[in-house]
This record gives sequence, structure tokens and C-alpha cells, in this order.
Amino acid sequence: MPGPTVGPTDDTSTAAATTAPASVAAPATGQSRPGWAVIAALGGLTALGPLTTDLYLPGLPAIADDLVAQPAAVQLTLTFSMFGVAAGQLLFGPLSDRYGRRVPLLAGLVLYTLSSVVCVFAPNLAVLIAARFVQGAAGSAGLVIGRAVSRDRFQGVALLRFLASIALISGLAPILAPIIGAQLMRFTSWRGTFGVLTALGLLLTLVSFGVLRETLPPETRDRGGVGATLRTMGRLLGNLPFLGLALTSSLAFGALFGYISGSSTVLQHVYQVSPQTYSLLFGLNSFAIVVMTQVNGRVLAPRFTQRVLMLGSLAAAVAAGVALVLLTTVWDFGLAGFCPPLFVMMGSLGVLLPNTAAQALGLVEPQVAGTASALLGTGNFLCAAVVAPLSSLGGQPSAVLLALVVLVCGVLATVVYLALCRPERMRAAVGG
Repeated sequence: MPGPTVGPTDDTSTAAATTAPASVAAPATGQSRPGWAVIAALGGLTALGPLTTDLYLPGLPAIADDLVAQPAAVQLTLTFSMFGVAAGQLLFGPLSDRYGRRVPLLAGLVLYTLSSVVCVFAPNLAVLIAARFVQGAAGSAGLVIGRAVSRDRFQGVALLRFLASIALISGLAPILAPIIGAQLMRFTSWRGTFGVLTALGLLLTLVSFGVLRETLPPETRDRGGVGATLRTMGRLLGNLPFLGLALTSSLAFGALFGYISGSSTVLQHVYQVSPQTYSLLFGLNSFAIVVMTQVNGRVLAPRFTQRVLMLGSLAAAVAAGVALVLLTTVWDFGLAGFCPPLFVMMGSLGVLLPNTAAQALGLVEPQVAGTASALLGTGNFLCAAVVAPLSSLGGQPSAVLLALVVLVCGVLATVVYLALCRPERMRAAVGG
């Protein structure tokens, strides 16, 4: 099997994409540009993981009451779901490299739908926690295979544009899921929320079966077993640019989830905003991510190198983090000082996250794109699981603590990228 650190030879190299703007980038497999049905399907698949972890969050108190459980114990349903999403990607990614994208994807979606049904009818907390782990693991199939399908079809700027199109749908998922869940709780119970996830799983199964075709031909698949998969993972993690991009992505994802987990209590308890105002502010930050993702793919990528975009977005994230810390400690301007830096931070993530994914996947051959995607996604959700609780340490909401979490993630991401993703290393990684 060819080493995963050798770039594809059928298109513009990723090294070129990091050193000069690529105005021409053809699909990696020679396919035509996919229609909106494919983009919508892949967007829904990549959104499934975040929707699974976040949609039911407003129902946590109701779960505690209904199942007669302590709130801390009910939080395990979130923890195990996130660990499921992280672990599942390590399973479905390599499976998709060996057996193709379509069969593992459909199997994961069927398992997701069945585990969601178990969540609906869970008689006690133990069953719910177990079902949530399976649900998260199965839902990760869409997340990891969706990225791998993108790499199968595109490379360079074309890959970045395609990821931007998918992100138009999937990028909103972790931001809007708690808001949608709160609205659902007005009309149904927490069990009804899982009923919605069941329906979503069934819908995506049918859509994927009808719309998505196999993108990894049998002759290009990875024929190795478990040992070969582990060796591939080892080689990928030993590739310093890939490792650097994976860590950069994970830390950026950690900043995002630190914001998601802490902003509700900070805005409503510290700054005393109403739930309606909180929803508006949350929506504005969602808007920043989605708009900048589209600007990145359609306006910035054809004009600037990926390295320039990475450095610019990292600089913006760090500057926003510094401003947030200063405006919550040295200069206290209240809500007027808290919100603008967060808006800039979220916008910077709209540029940073798709560029890290595109660069990292561009370093590997299509037959190991599933494994590479699995490592990226697992790192993202593990970091999110670790960082999310930090913004509420001590049990009391703190704007300063949230600001520090965001800043530290941004600084660490910048240090990692500068240290491990130097231009000469990127060229060597692609060149073999």
C-alpha cells in the first residue's frame, strides 16, 4: 500500500496550494461538479454528529426529573455521546477505506436510527447512556465518510470550495442545535427530541441510498487489515504537517465548543440578557461562521494561498481572544465589550476550520482519506469534550473564564501550526 504521506498525482498538488493561489483545480477523480442534492446530503451527514450531541441539551433537566437521576449523572449522556462520536470515526473511517464509502455509511445510518429509537423508549438512565454512546458512534459515520467522499472527488481549491458548500449546512449544526432543541421542548418532551433524531436518521438513510454513489472504486481501496490500519494511522500521525493540522483543527474546535458550552450561562446569568436576546446573539455568531465559510471558499481561496488564510484566521482568532480577555478584566464594557470579540472569533473559525481540513486531507491519497478524516474528527471531538467543561469550572458562570478558554485555544493552535506546518515541511510531506 502506498504511504499515506504521499500526495495524489492526478491533480494540482497540495504543496502548490499552500504556496500559490490555485485558479484551476479539477475534481480529483474527474467527476463533474456535484449537484445540490449531493451537497445537501453530505451537509446533512456531516451535521449529524453535532446535532446528536447538542439537540437534546435543553431537555437535560427534564431527563433528570423523568428518570429520577442526579443532574451530574444525566450529563453522562452528553459525555458518552461525544466519546461515541470520537470513537466511531476511528471505526468507520478505516472501514470506508477498505469496503468503500457507501456500505459503511448506510450501515452506520441504520444503526443510528435504531439506537435513536432505543433513546426514545429508554426506561432508565443506564440504558439511555448506553444508547447515546452507540448513537454518537453510528452518527459519526456520516461525519467521517462525508469528508472522505469530498476528498475522493476534489483536491486543492476545488476541495476547499466543496467543503465550503457543505459547511453552509453542517457549519450551523453545533451552533443552532441547542436553539432548535429549546423550541422542540416547547411542543414535546425530551423523548420527542430523540424522536426527531430518529426521523432525521431515517431520512438521511433514504436520501443517502438514493443520492450518493460510491466514490472509492474497488481497485483503489486499502486491502490491509487491522494491523495495516494501525500502521497507516501511525504514519499519518508521524507526518508532522498532518499532525500539526489535526491539532490546529482540534484546538479551533475546542474554542468553538468552549463558546457553545459557556455562552448561555454567561450571557443570561452574568449579563442578564433574556432568552430571546441570547438566541439573537447566538444567531449572529452562527451567521458569522457561515458567511465567512462561504467568503473563504468563494472569494478568499482563489486569491490567497492556504497558508496566508491559515495565518490570517489564526491571527484574527488570537486578537479576538486577547480583546475578549481585556474587555472582561481590565476594561469592563459589559455586554458591549463581550459580544464583538466573540463575533470576530466565530468568523475566524469559519475560515480556519475548512482550511485545516482541506490542507490535511490534501496531504493523503484517496484510499486512506477515510482514516485521515477519522483522525481529524476524533481529535476535534475529544478536544471539545475536554474543553467544553472548562468554561464553567467552579460551578459559577464566568465571562473571564470563557475568554481565557477561547484565548488559550487560539494561542495553542497558532503555536502548533507555526511549529509543525512550515512551508518546507508541507512540500516534503506531499513530495514523499
